[in-house]
Amino acid sequence: MALLNFKRRDPAPHRVAQAQVEAFLEGYSIEVMPRTAEKVADFRELLAPGTRVYIAHIEGTPIDEMVATARRLARDGFPVMPHFPARIIKDAATLENWIAMYQGEAGVDQALLLAGGVSQPHGAFDSSIALMETGLFDKAGFKRLHVAGHPEGNRDIDPDGSSANVDAALRWKQKFSETTDAEMALATQFAFDAKPIIAWADALKDAGITLPIHIGIAGPAKLQTLIKFAIACGVGPSLKVLQKRAMDVTKLLLPYEPTDVVTELALHKAANPDFNVEKVHFFPLGGIKTSAQWAIDNGGEATRPASAT
Repeated sequence: MALLNFKRRDPAPHRVAQAQVEAFLEGYSIEVMPRTAEKVADFRELLAPGTRVYIAHIEGTPIDEMVATARRLARDGFPVMPHFPARIIKDAATLENWIAMYQGEAGVDQALLLAGGVSQPHGAFDSSIALMETGLFDKAGFKRLHVAGHPEGNRDIDPDGSSANVDAALRWKQKFSETTDAEMALATQFAFDAKPIIAWADALKDAGITLPIHIGIAGPAKLQTLIKFAIACGVGPSLKVLQKRAMDVTKLLLPYEPTDVVTELALHKAANPDFNVEKVHFFPLGGIKTSAQWAIDNGGEATRPASAT
């Protein structure tokens, strides 16, 4: 059990890097689900103007609830990026209908395309590539399309532990990005350690994958919560990092904060302006308010809530 705790660190190094962290957090995005969004009375009290809000589409969530959440966020002035999980979309007609609903009711013109969290497709689509091949997002004039990135690999896609299939998919998406009118980027799974992220981003660039990276960062949460999500999402290397950092069972309930990983990435970005990590995307595993407050506390003027401007 002694492995399951964090040791408090001197925050002085992070104060030194405050300007770099503030610059790195500018334009961050965050993720919600309809049921978690319902718990927030006013997003304008938490998020800076123009903050992109992804809406996660979990299997079983009615499309009407997704669209209603998008409509509410758009009404409050936030760009909305709903998930389109390929494996839960029955066919092209269903996809076209979803696009029309989001556009007609919430003015949505951007989307995160991904395979989805189910093992067997419910219909015609099994991957984000299959969604792009329909041409429906270009037909509808979508301005931005994000696709998934995996800094620590993905065992669902590459069961042998390699990155062969993931890399092949990224090469296809890179070529697609050169033909679509939409801006594209990689939105990644969360990770806890900066060094593997930096190595992964640099390797992509060396391989000719120049899609901007919006790096997934887990927001503040209890350590037990993070370990649960890390296991569920197959974040093996980062789980090891959590265990290595854990020091004292008497502090088990102390919340994790992403200060270390964000600071190291921010300093690397400042020293290497061509580093392909462009934005931060928060997974609010400990709650939307908690993640938004961390961003407010660390992001300076750029993360000041809309209601305070």
